[in-house]
Amino acid sequence: MEEKMLHVSTSPHVRDHSSTKSIMRDVVIALIPATAVGIYNFRLSALLVILTTCVTCILAEYIWQRCMKQPVTTGDFSALLTGLLLALNLPTTIPLWMCILGGIFAIIVAKQLFGGLGQNFMNPALAGRCFMMLSFSGAMTSFTVKQGQNFMYGIAVDATSSATPLAQVKEGGLPDLTKMFLGNTTGTIGETSVAARLLGAIYLMAKKIIDWRIPVTYIASFAVFDLIYQAATGGASYPLLYELCGGGLILGAFFMATDYVTSPITPRGKVIFGILLGLLTGLFRFFGESAEGVSFAIIIANLCVPLIERFTVPKPFGKEGKSNE
Repeated sequence: MEEKMLHVSTSPHVRDHSSTKSIMRDVVIALIPATAVGIYNFRLSALLVILTTCVTCILAEYIWQRCMKQPVTTGDFSALLTGLLLALNLPTTIPLWMCILGGIFAIIVAKQLFGGLGQNFMNPALAGRCFMMLSFSGAMTSFTVKQGQNFMYGIAVDATSSATPLAQVKEGGLPDLTKMFLGNTTGTIGETSVAARLLGAIYLMAKKIIDWRIPVTYIASFAVFDLIYQAATGGASYPLLYELCGGGLILGAFFMATDYVTSPITPRGKVIFGILLGLLTGLFRFFGESAEGVSFAIIIANLCVPLIERFTVPKPFGKEGKSNE
């Protein structure tokens, strides 16, 4: 009779069939709608940017781990996800060599130098984007539609420069809200279609990959900030629906702020984290020079996660309890 072994470990005892590979794969699947819309809108240039960042991130992780004699983890989809998220946050006109540098920075500097997956203190894809924004600000804020890609106007031109809808709102304009929701606008590859991003978000929440607390409190706190700012300034300088649909707010709230490694694990901590994100995004958008602010808001909030968890982790039963005397 075969003896059955019992494996005993300390609590908590959690039964879950998910793994790093399955979670990362599900997030990649959730990003397919936004990726498909970006490729449809910007054609070959978007595809080249996506392939460049994804291949760069996978190769950078493989080469680093081989050189450091570490187990190769490129098969867990984490490097692929970093490359995809980085690409979705880039304009299609950016030179591919800049994409390569951004991918290397995201994997080597923001991830591997701190111990690899699970040890990084900030989202690697956003770290790569912020690095590129600070190093190549001109290229990162150029949204020129080249010949053969002018999908908005349906005419052939050599090149057309157009501000993003969020930049138009900051300057006092009101772009077409329907186009912003469906995706017929300029912007980075992954920020044009709100509908595609929400479709992916619904998939993640249905699969229980992400918790609702961070994205909901993030968006809600930003909305409150926007309404208070409008009331204080006496006008609708930043209409709420345009701010919610424009830029990378939805992409950041559901796909990057919810990163397991760089976000709090406690329920109260997630709520505080989301509120902090909303406040920072509002400050950057309404008082900063740029119309965007999601990337830097998430990076700064990532740095505050250890402090948030320090004050929100529940104490064990009976710890520091008072006597009944």
